Amino acid sequence: MSNTYKRILLKLSGEGLMGKQSFGIDEDVLEYVANSIKKVYKKNIELCIVIGGGNFYRGVNNKNKAVKRPVADQAGMLATIINALFLKSTLISKGIPAEILSGLAVPQSVETYSYRATHDLLKEGKVVIFAGGTGNPYFTTDTGATLRALEAECDALFKATQVDGVYDSDPKKNPKAKRYESISYEEVITKELKVMDMTAISMARENKLPIIIFKQEDENSLLNALNEKGNFTTIK
Repeated sequence: MSNTYKRILLKLSGEGLMGKQSFGIDEDVLEYVANSIKKVYKKNIELCIVIGGGNFYRGVNNKNKAVKRPVADQAGMLATIINALFLKSTLISKGIPAEILSGLAVPQSVETYSYRATHDLLKEGKVVIFAGGTGNPYFTTDTGATLRALEAECDALFKATQVDGVYDSDPKKNPKAKRYESISYEEVITKELKVMDMTAISMARENKLPIIIFKQEDENSLLNALNEKGNFTTIK
């Protein structure tokens, strides 16, 4: 196990929870995601998690002109809370203490985010799941994840995706696409690589937060990326 990272933020996509379904949560995927988190937690690495809501709804994809962007984004933030509730319950069932802090206030379901609560929970040895985005419209979960990683003083942000790193073009469309082992924040921005939104990349660059992009495929994926095994890309 690498000693480089003592505390990390794991960014999970909502779409990644769908498995082969077209909507919602695949229980088998949720199970192996929780197992992958458990394996890292057992290595005494402190964990924060941000999870998207694209398996239910993404505000940026709203096509209804009667629904304004801020309202659509609120719906998207609520979708992340649904995913967080399922993930928290699954982790607790495996003996992993976890708590949700939401940027969007839904006090009957989750605790509201605060910087102080984040650090108190981490000191208690809990996995902290950040949901509800930043509580504000026009911010993606990538930007929210970068913000929370910095506030939680994480050593790195690990982003689980459907591909095994950052490519110079879409590997699903271009079989000759080149994967980068390592790439600078500046290259990601200038080449407009679609790995994270530019606000998130700029924020990470300004604060020297490493970003590791890896493929979410089984319960060893995160542990392997932490151990620098297999394919992944480091942005720094």
